[in-house]
Amino acid sequence: MSTDTPNVYLDNGDSTPVFREVVDAMIPYFTEKFGNPASLHKLGLEAEETMDEARASLAGSLGCKPEELYFTSGATEANNLALNGLRLERPDKKHVIVSPIEHSSVLNVVKRWQKEGWVELTELKVDGEGFVDPDSLREAIREDTLLVSIIHANNEIGVVQNLEELGAICREHNVPLHSDMVQTLGKIPFTLNELPVDLASFNAHKTHGPKGIGVMFVRKGLKVRRIFEGAPQEKGVRPGTENVPGAVGFAKAVELSLKNCDEATQKIEKLAARLKEGLLAIPHVRWNGPEIGPNRVPGNLNVTFRYIEGEAILMMMNMKGVFVSSGSACSSRSLVPSHVLTSIGLFHEEAHGSIRYTLSRLNTEEDVDYALEVTRETVDKLRAMTAFIPEEHSERESDHATTFYKKK
Repeated sequence: MSTDTPNVYLDNGDSTPVFREVVDAMIPYFTEKFGNPASLHKLGLEAEETMDEARASLAGSLGCKPEELYFTSGATEANNLALNGLRLERPDKKHVIVSPIEHSSVLNVVKRWQKEGWVELTELKVDGEGFVDPDSLREAIREDTLLVSIIHANNEIGVVQNLEELGAICREHNVPLHSDMVQTLGKIPFTLNELPVDLASFNAHKTHGPKGIGVMFVRKGLKVRRIFEGAPQEKGVRPGTENVPGAVGFAKAVELSLKNCDEATQKIEKLAARLKEGLLAIPHVRWNGPEIGPNRVPGNLNVTFRYIEGEAILMMMNMKGVFVSSGSACSSRSLVPSHVLTSIGLFHEEAHGSIRYTLSRLNTEEDVDYALEVTRETVDKLRAMTAFIPEEHSERESDHATTFYKKK
């Protein structure tokens, strides 16, 4: 190995490097065209026009109407605004349905509602790959159901839900479907006009755009109430001075991501297959989530390395210049096992030994090969240090997770 440690970034499910063209498009709005869109002078009016142009560009990319998009500080705010805003608008609806593998910005909101007695909560079951059963959704819907929230592609295991089928069930019962669509934007083609989704959340920094900017989609005819007070920006739904450079960068990033999307996806899937083959060649590794293909968001890989802790793997790989995640980025500092991994059947010790690799179109074969080299070295070194060794083998080791270890 070279004495010069390379930096290999394989945590694109957390955040992506910003395209140079995006940075170039944003710079004038920091230094020259810096007006506040709420101001009535020339610079303010120009800024307002720029916001309208960015909104129209995003609407064209997402396949919806510009008036259906509301700029936010990111997807977490968009999720909170969509859910809380709808609940305030429909206080008579007392039932909510979610999948158990939602992002915390959805799951924590509805669990707080449940704890405070505002709603009854139904968590749908998922299978071993993370797919929601459409029949369980159909059975769970009630007349007083406020909404259903199902993430489009899970941020940890990459499973892509069939929103067409799930949304059709919601439409049958006249129940709004909300979806966190952060992980699929720029990776999987969709058109909101045709997709049976009524509310959706997006951000820019998972799509080679800037941090601090997102959008909430609310289908025309549906209303959400503002959840904090201020000036009447964003049609009175989301007060606060608009992030003009962020909106410009977001629109440009999505435009660039959708341009040559098929070609980029083929490249990413080829790299993912190479990485998967190398990871599964390491002993005692479990693959988490569906197989690489149309049911998994491009570039997402999640594996469990048995008998060692994911945090130890992450730290040691970090020292050698390979950057991955030990869970979803938003919760990777927590010692609590991933709710996503336990929902698909992993024991706590397995969930703690899981690592997520996420690729982008900017990664190369050299990145993958170096990451595999470092992963093998790291796993071998940590297993040599562990106080536990395999006692026996089975077709599915996790079935024996509680009896599978013995002290050296």
